[in-house]
Amino acid sequence: MRMNISSLLLRIARGPWRIAFQVDVYLRTIYMLIVNRYGRSAITHPGGPVVSLTSHGSRVKRAHLAIESIGRGKMLPSRIILWIDVESLIDNLPIGLRRLQKRGLEVRLCKNYGPHKKYYPYLQSLAVIETPLVTADDDLLYPSYWLKRLVEAYRQRPDVVNCYRARVIKLNQNGLAKYQSWKLSKSTKASYRNFAGSGAGSIYPIPLQNVLKNRSAGFMNCCPRADDIWLHAEGLRAGYRVRQIYKKEFRLREIPGTQRVALHRSNQARGENDPQIAATYRSADIERIRDDT
Repeated sequence: MRMNISSLLLRIARGPWRIAFQVDVYLRTIYMLIVNRYGRSAITHPGGPVVSLTSHGSRVKRAHLAIESIGRGKMLPSRIILWIDVESLIDNLPIGLRRLQKRGLEVRLCKNYGPHKKYYPYLQSLAVIETPLVTADDDLLYPSYWLKRLVEAYRQRPDVVNCYRARVIKLNQNGLAKYQSWKLSKSTKASYRNFAGSGAGSIYPIPLQNVLKNRSAGFMNCCPRADDIWLHAEGLRAGYRVRQIYKKEFRLREIPGTQRVALHRSNQARGENDPQIAATYRSADIERIRDDT
């Protein structure tokens, strides 16, 4: 959780509100560390949705902070599952995760499906899907209202994918424009043009989960490093629009020290989303997006 001088000066130069936001992040992180060390209450409760996420490499050491923040919410999940694809990591879990296991966390071994580990192994583990699924990331601190408001949005509109953060797909005469040109949504209108960021929090209806389960691991052939692309494309084909539950931007609090290995750095900054988008979306998909005004 160390911050070097140059990083601090840069944040000061950008404005006082950025400093306040960063201080808030560090205070929340410290709070989650304390809760994890001394907390005894369960982080699950019957009746809630399932929350599924994944972690890898060095990020496993801090994943307990994200999970702890979900476990401090106003609504608790019925299950919270962390998927890891390296057996040696599961055999030597950090103490923060071991503490959470005593309070309801499930840590499960799976094949390496990249970011698709967030949801796909869970779907394949079930004979019958009976509960809405919420996806999360291991590098974010979630506010106390996070899960409760997702569930409320789902109850209002169970026919769409409700999410906290979406981009609006931009089209040009050739089809889909570059991913970097897709702006953040400022609307709560459900649309095929909305592209959900699953890590910020998205809730998937049971029928769509069944579609994703039955499609098997087709994502490995077109978008192995971009779960959001596959989730949107398959939702689109199944008739599920995406709705951002608030007009305003959902500000994500990133856990200090996790972003050096964040997947979005390569997918977005180096344009690695674009070839995966081109390999995933069909002409019929693009026309459905274009026609949904």
